[in-house]
Amino acid sequence: MRADATPGRRTRAPRAGIARRRVPAGAPATRAARRRRRRGAGPRTPARRPRSLVGCRIRHGWREGDGPVTQWRGTVLDQVPVNPALYLIKYDGFDCVYGLELNRDERVSALEVLADRVAPSPVGEAHLADRMVGKAVKHTFEGEDGARDQWRGTVLARAPTMSTWFYITYEKDPVLYMYQLLDDYREGDLRIMPEPKDSPPAGREPGAVTDSLVGKQVEYAKEDGSMRTGMVIHQVEARPSVCFIKFDDDFHIYVYNLVKTS
Repeated sequence: MRADATPGRRTRAPRAGIARRRVPAGAPATRAARRRRRRGAGPRTPARRPRSLVGCRIRHGWREGDGPVTQWRGTVLDQVPVNPALYLIKYDGFDCVYGLELNRDERVSALEVLADRVAPSPVGEAHLADRMVGKAVKHTFEGEDGARDQWRGTVLARAPTMSTWFYITYEKDPVLYMYQLLDDYREGDLRIMPEPKDSPPAGREPGAVTDSLVGKQVEYAKEDGSMRTGMVIHQVEARPSVCFIKFDDDFHIYVYNLVKTS
């Protein structure tokens, strides 16, 4: 998560290509330790459940290897049910969604909660917001040199916690991003693509899966022949064959269609 190699900001096209390092797995308490009771000391005081960070503003230090500690601020969007240690985070100034085990990752230091909850914002044009979800779009970005470039993508869902934002991914960069797409639509920078005449009814896809893929382990063959392993952490409601995947060696969230269509 280096500041010199990060996904694009709102004024320029998304881009991937930041350092990818394996997130060390934390060691959970053993079952015996969880069940251990003190004898002769009366009833045990119930243990407090860990505080949920969802909806909170946070900041923390970040250090990779022998590099300097950098400071990061952001909003915790969600906690992943199939891996409760994993949180989805939107950091200030960056457009992609990160997945980190905030309380386990050794690169995270001095984690601090700045505010208990993000105040919800009213969503204008709710009908348009609902119509946008699941649709193919063309999204226009302006580069630092003023050049405008169109990116084809798919609006996946309304983002949790930050109610005026949307999850989106792009054909050229299958990483999970989030933008305030209603603003871009009003400014003419987002265009909803017409659906093909033979497109299936809403909620149905050719070859769509009927069983949940969440929690399934996946493998991905890289160009050099090595394998990446990861887990399906979410299945998109508007397009059930499309899933969010968190790989063990990366803190990006990847978006893939896991059902091949002919």
